[in-house]
Amino acid sequence: MFMLDISNKRCLLRIVIPAYPAFNIYSRIARKTTALGPLCVASAVNKMEGWDAEVIDENNLCRYGPRSASGGADHEVLQQRRAADVVGFYGGLTSTVPRLYRLARFYKDKGVTTIAGGQHFVEDNVAEALSSGIDYVVIGEGEETIKELLWAIEGKLKVSEVRGIAYLHNGQVIHTPAREPITDFDKLPLPNFSLVRYARIKIYPVERIRGCGMDCEFCTVKGKPRCASAERLLEHISSLVETVNAKSFFIVDDLFGQQRDETIRFCNLLGDYQKSIARRLIATVQIRLDKARDPELLSAMQQAGIRMVAIGFESPIEEELIAMNKHVRAEDMLSLTRIFHKFGFLVHGMFIFGYPQKQQVTFKMPVKERVRHFRNFIRRAKIDTVQVMLPVPLPGTELRHRLERQNRIYPIEVLGWQYYDGSFPLFEPDEPMSAEEMQNSARNIMARFYRFNYMFLIALNIFSFPGIIFFLHNLRLGWSRWHRSWRNYLIRFGGWITIRKWTSEFKKDDFLEKLRKKNK
Repeated sequence: MFMLDISNKRCLLRIVIPAYPAFNIYSRIARKTTALGPLCVASAVNKMEGWDAEVIDENNLCRYGPRSASGGADHEVLQQRRAADVVGFYGGLTSTVPRLYRLARFYKDKGVTTIAGGQHFVEDNVAEALSSGIDYVVIGEGEETIKELLWAIEGKLKVSEVRGIAYLHNGQVIHTPAREPITDFDKLPLPNFSLVRYARIKIYPVERIRGCGMDCEFCTVKGKPRCASAERLLEHISSLVETVNAKSFFIVDDLFGQQRDETIRFCNLLGDYQKSIARRLIATVQIRLDKARDPELLSAMQQAGIRMVAIGFESPIEEELIAMNKHVRAEDMLSLTRIFHKFGFLVHGMFIFGYPQKQQVTFKMPVKERVRHFRNFIRRAKIDTVQVMLPVPLPGTELRHRLERQNRIYPIEVLGWQYYDGSFPLFEPDEPMSAEEMQNSARNIMARFYRFNYMFLIALNIFSFPGIIFFLHNLRLGWSRWHRSWRNYLIRFGGWITIRKWTSEFKKDDFLEKLRKKNK
């Protein structure tokens, strides 16, 4: 193992969040935020004696970030400005892994030690990473592991004594004993957003809970929820408000509302904090649809300034919900959605089109009827914004294991990891639907929702602004109704632009040719 000499200098850990392989529906929002996990790891390292840390988010480089002609950051320039001694790579998004491996080989050729972590690196993908330019793979959470691993790289610790990593020794993959999940979050430093070089952040990701006990078949987030205190999350938000004038936050907990009483207490603390500074903050959360049955929770969320709820509806088709292990009934979805609207929340609906049935199930539905179910539900539920993605058999999920047993997943050698972003069919769909029909149908549902004619409605809505005068008895209600329409029209027109750009980029790709060759 290469040992670092740190006697005469401060060492630098650079953590890279790789660029998306192509424009997708997340590209616009990625330019306003960043990933929280790599930042947490960098913040831990930045507290170590003799070490500095920085995060390069290739999807958010803004004005001063050095860009390469092929996309992403120019790492030659980064090394010239200040050479990194160790480079870590964020593998939380499977679609970015091919880019991750290219960058790992670039740094490896320069003699830099490389580390990778994230949810992609499970099972066989660990060996794949170690043969693709990565020296060490961190398994699980990284804040504690990275410190021990850097000590080992300095020669202060044997690498075999570092828990929660994998590496090659004499050509064999070595897994060290697993590290216990973090439960005491107060011992970790607050994430330091100043470590994200070049980025312009408008929406700040924060968290209180890691893990989710809902066990959805397609999801990579598993395990018993582990919670930080309400005070810690409030401290993080307040520090961002007071140091960088932050206003908008995304609470990244996979299920807001877990540990219900503590969640309500946090909402009350956040509401009181906003009163004390005489300022209204904006927060978005991910929450289950059935939390609509808890009016006390929803009232607390409303008072805390939570404006948007992102809900994984997944499908309005009962048989698909059962296959996903969603634990919600299709017949209840409309009424529960209306409750969220009644409390004044904007609802962002997340859907999965064409979810595969389990082998023993004989359910079949023509593609046009599937589309009709989705469109009717979105219209009747009056969802403010939607995303309709295709099922992604992500590494380590039960969905992938099931489809592998059924021999339905298209080979990685044909359709590589770069297509694992929810926009492409990656397995043989249920009959009578074809792969191309599945992809076109999901895109067409989005295209019917995000349309050009909303540009005219934006103008009409602006001219209707004086109508707020009719709400002099309740200006807040008048403003809320006007702003909701204006905001939704603006986003739906922007969504039309996004779909057009994605379609244009898709035509340049050879995906369809690969898809047609898969069975040859």
